[in-house]
Amino acid sequence: MNAPQAIDFESIFQFAPVGMCVSQNRIIRACNDDLARMFGYQKEELLGQSFLVLYPTLDEFERTGARITPIMNAKGYYSDERIMKRANQELFWCHVSGRGLHKEDAHAEGIWTFEDLSSKRPVTAELTPREREIAALLVDGKTSKLIARQIGLSPRTVEMHRAKLMRKFSAATSSELVHKLLGIIR
Repeated sequence: MNAPQAIDFESIFQFAPVGMCVSQNRIIRACNDDLARMFGYQKEELLGQSFLVLYPTLDEFERTGARITPIMNAKGYYSDERIMKRANQELFWCHVSGRGLHKEDAHAEGIWTFEDLSSKRPVTAELTPREREIAALLVDGKTSKLIARQIGLSPRTVEMHRAKLMRKFSAATSSELVHKLLGIIR
C-alpha cells in the first residue's frame, strides 16, 4: 500500500483560482499572485500593506471594517460583494470572503479570498462612497430598513441614496436597479 503524499499547502495557496491573502489586523502578510494581478500590484508591493490600498476611500475601508466585525465575531466568517480599487485607481466589483482565525477578535488574523466580478458586473456610473456601500447592500438583497440599521442611517436617508442610484442607472424600479448593478441589464 502506498503511503499518502504530504499536501503542499503553499502550492495550493499560490495556484488557487482566486486571489487569496492572509492578514493580521487588516495588514496583508501573505498573498498569491492572482490577488496581486487582480489589483494591479506586484506581490511584494502588497506584503505589509494595509487593506486600505484596496479600497476606493479611507471612509469605505473604515466603515467596512466596522460593519464586518460583529458578523465575523458572531459567525467566524464574512462574505459580500463590493466595489474595490486597483493600483491604477480603476474601480471594480469584487466578491470578498474571509474567515477569522480568532473568534474573539475578527481582525487579529484572517484568510481572505477575492474574486474579480468586473467581466460580469462593470462599474458603469460614478458613485459616491456611500452610494457604493448602499449599492453593495442592495445587491445582497437587503431592504432599506435593514441597510439603515446595518450602517447607522435613517431609512429615509437610505431611500434618498437609492433614489439617486436609480437616477444614475436610469432604473424605473428597485428590481431594475439591482439588475443593472448586477450587470444583467445594460
